[in-house]
Amino acid sequence: MFERLREEIAVVFERDPAARTGWEVATCYPGLHALLLHRAAHRLWQAELKWLARLMSHLARWLTGIEIHPGARIGRRFFIDHGMGVVIGETAEIGDDCTLYHGVTLGGTSWNKGKRHPTLGSGVVIGAGAKVLGPITVGNGARIGSNAVVVKDVPPGATAIGIPARIIEAAQHAADAGRFAAYAVVRDLNDPLAKAISELVEHGAENDRRIAKALAEIARLSAEIQSLQVPGTHGNNPGNIVD
Repeated sequence: MFERLREEIAVVFERDPAARTGWEVATCYPGLHALLLHRAAHRLWQAELKWLARLMSHLARWLTGIEIHPGARIGRRFFIDHGMGVVIGETAEIGDDCTLYHGVTLGGTSWNKGKRHPTLGSGVVIGAGAKVLGPITVGNGARIGSNAVVVKDVPPGATAIGIPARIIEAAQHAADAGRFAAYAVVRDLNDPLAKAISELVEHGAENDRRIAKALAEIARLSAEIQSLQVPGTHGNNPGNIVD
């Protein structure tokens, strides 16, 4: 038990640069407190002590602002940073080395019994305010951007952003391999939609420059033609011809 506790504390130092001492983490990090209380509540849930398990999870929510149903399955080295407003549903499953930020919801979209909450693979990072809804799967190493709403499966190593979420990376960049992405922010984050809009704007600006250049050239040629015209030669009036 103490070995697992040391492991959970060590994870905080790996993912939060604000952590200074083990005592500070053990006494002042609500994410750690919620996780430890959930471990105990989950054991009660598995022992069919459902009411007692729910009571413990309710007390944990009151103490930490983090609501984890005692039926949820959570792997090792799980980290909730800040934590306020996090909600994890009954049939949610979370792999090892996952990180959630404040305001994240792993919620259900069905009234039916059975599997109705997300499954997260190992190493998943979910940014603040994101909602992952339904019995979907988020693959190993995937990242969910802040405030995204995810209702479809996310492939391993991919990054999903937006409402509804769009997949913007089929695989992690080599430069990001093995690097923890705080708030699921990665380098060289290229959103195809934003890129397309940017290219359209640049194309329109280039067309405007070409039109302005063409109009300036027309004006210059018009001025040259006018300067070459001789007074009195406008038109073909026979009355201007002298015998």
